[in-house]
Amino acid sequence: MSALTALAHAVIYVLDQDEALAFYTEKLGLEVRTDQTLDGFRWLTLGTSQQPDLELVLMDPTKIHDEETANKILDLVKAGALGAGVWRTEDCHAAYEEFKSRGVEFREPPTERPYGIEAMFSDNSGNWYSLTQPHGN
Repeated sequence: MSALTALAHAVIYVLDQDEALAFYTEKLGLEVRTDQTLDGFRWLTLGTSQQPDLELVLMDPTKIHDEETANKILDLVKAGALGAGVWRTEDCHAAYEEFKSRGVEFREPPTERPYGIEAMFSDNSGNWYSLTQPHGN
């Protein structure tokens, strides 16, 4: 038995926190959970109303890493080399159309896969996501 009970926060490195905030709230419909700044460090978290116990941290890597490391992370983000996760949806085709109408850029349209229907999109920093409707939905 593990002493761990749940993942509470997941970090997503972004190029600009304000621009990322606009993308995630206006285009994806996430809600702000925390937006506080202390001594120049901004703690910015978002989430979905359906999953209140998980917060996504939109993190500026220059605030927590040395310059060399932060620049490496930023280069990877800009290059679109980081997959940030999988978003589950009940209707991949409808979500694809809705997000596309809001200006979300897709790498791949909805496609039938062995595990469900999947589309691939990127945020405005370059992080990419799978948008997946598992079989059975």
